[in-house]
Amino acid sequence: MSTEAQKSEDELREEVTNFLRRNFPQIQMHGGSAAIQHLDVEAGEVTVALGGACSGCGISPMTIQAIKSRMVKEIPEINRVNAETGMGGMGGGGGGQTSPSFPGEMTDDDSDEGPQAPF
Repeated sequence: MSTEAQKSEDELREEVTNFLRRNFPQIQMHGGSAAIQHLDVEAGEVTVALGGACSGCGISPMTIQAIKSRMVKEIPEINRVNAETGMGGMGGGGGGQTSPSFPGEMTDDDSDEGPQAPF
């Protein structure tokens, strides 16, 4: 797609995983988890699956929206973010690896416009 050198799938997967660790440690602290379900480097598309307590959580739509809006701003190679919860099934893993849940790394530079999840 681009004439610039494209990041490898492993490099982009690591960047997305680090994004989740930095921005959403609260998900794990509340009993939820997040994992990369699918990554298409060529299309710049990632699917993130929220599980655990996120599956029935009333604020998971806000969490999903925050992930979608922040990730495309912070990772230039990502053009589209799909996010799923365990509700309604996650459609099979497609044989791809999933990233581990984030261990709770925090930063002070989180800034985003729009509604924030209350955690």
